[in-house]
Amino acid sequence: MVPENLQLIEPTAAFREEYESYCREFGDGKEIPGNAGMATSSDFAEAVARCLDHGRGVNLPEGWVPAHTFWLVRNRQTLVGMINLRHALTPFLESEGGHIGYSVRPTEQRKGYATRMLARTLEKARQFGLRKVLITCDKRNTASARVIQKCGGVLENEVPSCQVGREVTRRYWISL
Repeated sequence: MVPENLQLIEPTAAFREEYESYCREFGDGKEIPGNAGMATSSDFAEAVARCLDHGRGVNLPEGWVPAHTFWLVRNRQTLVGMINLRHALTPFLESEGGHIGYSVRPTEQRKGYATRMLARTLEKARQFGLRKVLITCDKRNTASARVIQKCGGVLENEVPSCQVGREVTRRYWISL
């Protein structure tokens, strides 16, 4: 049973050590879904500020859309998951990335956190005016597919992936 003392917060520099610990669990050099590219920055405070800017649509790299990043925090101290809510879709996001990308730290997986985090983020998507969201996952990622389905995801189709390490991407829509 997942404890109820969970919060969905925006990134904050106060969580630097927790963030670094989270990233270490995934291994060096890995891109972590939901972290909005923060792992590639050498200046954590700057990465947090950039992430917050992107939620407001400020200083977006070319080809990016406004996107809010949220962290699922337990007991106001443990970073359990990360999720990124994109406000619109580019052609790539429509094919493979979707409106939402997320991850749960490996030591906290299979405890219901992803489902809780996605459900709360869908509420935020509704507040931002989205009426329908696309969420994708690798066909082999059955855990993510179950999370998406638990939150109302309906499989539209499967498409060949252009991403390294993926063969087929499943595309799910959730009506809000």
